[in-house]
Amino acid sequence: MKRNSDMMFFEDFEYKGKSIPQAILGYGPFMAELYFGHRFRLYLDNLYNNPQNIAEVIIESYNQGIRAINLVNDDNLLKAYDLAVSEGCEMKVIATVGKSDVDYLNPNYEVAKEVDWDEDIDLFSQYDCPVMLVDEFITDAYDWALTSKILNRINDAGSLSGLVTAFPSKTSDLVVENLDMNLFDFYMIPYNSLSYMMDISAFNASQRQGFIEKIVKLNKKIIATRIMATGVLKPQEAFAFYKNVDFVDAICMGVASKDEAIEDFSLLKEY
Repeated sequence: MKRNSDMMFFEDFEYKGKSIPQAILGYGPFMAELYFGHRFRLYLDNLYNNPQNIAEVIIESYNQGIRAINLVNDDNLLKAYDLAVSEGCEMKVIATVGKSDVDYLNPNYEVAKEVDWDEDIDLFSQYDCPVMLVDEFITDAYDWALTSKILNRINDAGSLSGLVTAFPSKTSDLVVENLDMNLFDFYMIPYNSLSYMMDISAFNASQRQGFIEKIVKLNKKIIATRIMATGVLKPQEAFAFYKNVDFVDAICMGVASKDEAIEDFSLLKEY
């Protein structure tokens, strides 16, 4: 992590006239993403189908010092955020545009490309939204003309733009060859000590260093996600690993309850 104090996770960094918090609340548990396995049903009942419960988690995260949230265009999620805002909890929005209902575990990229990303950009332009990211199922469809079109549209809307990928190794090679690298500034990638939900079969020291060098060469602002490997790692393990990470500019992590928000973000302050 690019740090300048012991509390760097709870600071902003300035880039191209925008102020970006370094700790971002993720939406994974709120959206009951299928990659949570057996916890999917619990999150569906307790969070996604109960926006008030999501709002309470957002508010507690805010109380713990989190000042940014990753949002997608979903009625329940946006209702929850609006409820939190009505309680004085207003965060900067790091938007992911073009998210579809595609099955995460068996994605249909052609269907993902049909989503109304233009509507998403118009929607999030109404928020305090310094950054908009192209959803991973569009990025990883490798339709470079479409991706370029979305990035240009985001830039024209006045936000900084970026890409999300589920395949940081493969996609990082391809973007350099197929995309105008001046079109975007941010890159959201999964990164954890286990290489869980990453397209890397093993993660020994040399492989890790090779991966880091590949990412650094892109010269983008890096947002890391899946930092706790969707719960496989304990927070202490994840945060200890990140103490020695110096190429990441921000982290995005989800919490599934008020207690988790208190526990995880209190612990994060120690790193």
